[in-house]
Amino acid sequence: MIGRILYRESCQGMLDYVFGKEGMRILGYGNMYSQAISQKFFGKVLHFQGQRNATKNRYAHITLNLPHGEHLDDKTFHEVSKEYMEQMGYGEQPYVTVRHNDTEHEHIHIITTNVTGSGKVLGIFNSFRRNIATQQYLEKKFGLTPSPRTKQQRELPLYRLPELQFGMDPAQGTKFYLQDVLNSILQKYKVRSFKELEKLIEPYHIEIKQTKNRSGRIGVAFGLDNQKGYRTRFINGSIVHPSLSGPKLQNAFDANSKSKLLPMHRKRLLKQIETTYGLFKSIRPHDLPEVIKEYQGIDIKLDIKGDDIKGYTIHDKSGYAFKESELSPKIGMEKRLDIFGNGDGPTEIDTDSNQFKLEVQKLIKEAFRTSYLNSSDRNGLFSENIMARNPMDILPHIKTSKDYIFLERYLPGNQKKLLLEALKREFPTVRDRLYQLEEKKEKETLVNKFRLIGRILENGIFDVGKEKGSVHRLFRSLGVKYNDNRLSFSNSNKHTVPVLLGDLPFPKAMDTYVSTGFVRQNHMVLEMLTARNSDIGPELTASSFFLPMVFPKLYEAMAPMYRQQYESAALGSYLKHAERMHAPYEKSPKDYMALFNAKGFYFVKGKDGFEVKSVYTDHRTSCPLPKRTNLYLNSILDVTATLLEQRTVINGLVSDGRNDLKNLWAGHLIERGMYDRAAFMLTGEKVYPNLHGWQAQHHMDNGLRKSINKALERESTIEQNRLLRKGVYAISSLLGNRAKGQEEVYNGFKDEFTDWSKYKGRGISM
Repeated sequence: MIGRILYRESCQGMLDYVFGKEGMRILGYGNMYSQAISQKFFGKVLHFQGQRNATKNRYAHITLNLPHGEHLDDKTFHEVSKEYMEQMGYGEQPYVTVRHNDTEHEHIHIITTNVTGSGKVLGIFNSFRRNIATQQYLEKKFGLTPSPRTKQQRELPLYRLPELQFGMDPAQGTKFYLQDVLNSILQKYKVRSFKELEKLIEPYHIEIKQTKNRSGRIGVAFGLDNQKGYRTRFINGSIVHPSLSGPKLQNAFDANSKSKLLPMHRKRLLKQIETTYGLFKSIRPHDLPEVIKEYQGIDIKLDIKGDDIKGYTIHDKSGYAFKESELSPKIGMEKRLDIFGNGDGPTEIDTDSNQFKLEVQKLIKEAFRTSYLNSSDRNGLFSENIMARNPMDILPHIKTSKDYIFLERYLPGNQKKLLLEALKREFPTVRDRLYQLEEKKEKETLVNKFRLIGRILENGIFDVGKEKGSVHRLFRSLGVKYNDNRLSFSNSNKHTVPVLLGDLPFPKAMDTYVSTGFVRQNHMVLEMLTARNSDIGPELTASSFFLPMVFPKLYEAMAPMYRQQYESAALGSYLKHAERMHAPYEKSPKDYMALFNAKGFYFVKGKDGFEVKSVYTDHRTSCPLPKRTNLYLNSILDVTATLLEQRTVINGLVSDGRNDLKNLWAGHLIERGMYDRAAFMLTGEKVYPNLHGWQAQHHMDNGLRKSINKALERESTIEQNRLLRKGVYAISSLLGNRAKGQEEVYNGFKDEFTDWSKYKGRGISM
């Protein structure tokens, strides 16, 4: 199910649309004195209440949409609508639920107001997250098909056309379909002309007609023709939707055409196309889309007329579409007969080309990195690993790469030996060049760490005296070690920097293994604390909050002033991460608080607004909430009482000994889907996650229960436990923002159409 909300200043247009659709059925009214009232009377009540406040978002038009093929009877669909309104905060507002049957997917419309009977505006802040959470809640309660979680799953189906219905007004029967398709296309693509729009909507059987009146005003109309006997009259764009009128579309086209980024996109695409041409001796014209997609990740569509290919159109990731002639007049197929002149001959790589040589070198270079990073027992530096490898060591990593499979497929006559010979020939050159590059980087990195340590000691960030040897903890947290007046990397003595500190005693009970991911994160934190200009310091990730768990003795020795500065910054970083993780569960501002409370975070209200604190940091440490979140929490009617209620959960965590960062880390692993690691913490280390019951239950059903049972059945040796523990506290795969290529969250809230542009409890039950 997908819920969408559109806010409006006036309600009359929404009511006319909802009540005016042929075949509509009113499922019921909410918070009205009777179910037997007229449509006109409801409209007056809604209008009167909405006009009690001057806000522009007086009224809300909500649609709840089921996927194709899913069915609910009127009574159940009405119950779904009532539950949705209650969960979204509209439970006491007047509203009407109307069912339409003009599309192949079943859906209902709900019209209500955001203004209460006393003239105040409802707290509609963070409605995107609340909408997602409410959808998920209703899907579970009523057994509905889960809504798309990523934009890749929300592709517009080509088959979705209204069925032929005689006697039906075409404007009513096709309007929603036109809205859906046109809004989707205009949000997915940066269209620059009506001609380009005509090409994009052609697969959806939509026709476009331009008009111009005497004053020169541009008009546009849309119609449907499925070439199967069903054809509608043309409907003015402004009637389909106000944003689809001729002038508004032209303004959008002009803005897209004047973008300062256009030259950059053209230059990048031209280079990618020319690079592809440089790799191939011949390309079968019909193979070009597949070749370009696999090699460069670019979508192109051939322009075919009859049996002839007249060129191709590039659909770029930026949203723009370019004819090949826009990039350069020299890259058209008719201009490059040296590549495309072989007709239906095979597509073959030019093994004598410089580009083939570069691709082979890239294969070797990436294999070196992959073999080093995937090594279970990574000893020494990367440069040392490079010189210890031979071609047979990295060949398995090369053969499993996508680039190798691509090159092998288009070899002349599929002669694999040509590629293997090229790999063997280029190996010494790549190895020597990569070794020199990495060696230079390593030297620079070590010098930078030496300088950072100097700033740390100069500023007195840690109380690390020479007598107790605590300075060794600082060295270890940055991935270096000190011995015999020299500083070197923890896992190698290859590079050294002279440091005249004399003989330093070594502290007792210092961990021998530290995750490289946490070392990088700690480096970022200390760079931030020593930066002269705090505005240009590195941006921390959520994992920075867990550094005291990994380096407990070091952070215990941190000076109070710097400790508070660090904790405030790390708290803000974790807050941003947690808000994203809470989106599927947060139906209200009270839920926002409850989800954080279960993790050990609580909110206080000061003179400048709300602040967040935690049981893991000093009680004086806090992070101010953004203005919008302040408004969101202030919308709670009994906000003071709700703040006081936090004490029960927070005090319970403290009394149970759950105010340890390991409890939060276990929950962090679960949220990131690292179920095997979390299961080891639960079973092997008896550490239980601080997660709300909603989240815990979701992950238990999603695979965590299976991982826990597997961990309980496993008989681990001491060595296995050591390796498992290392994996639990290794965060290289968790650091940073969303990885490249990862699917984005699908936002079904922006309006009642598809939005492609904005993608963005205690204990655990067994």
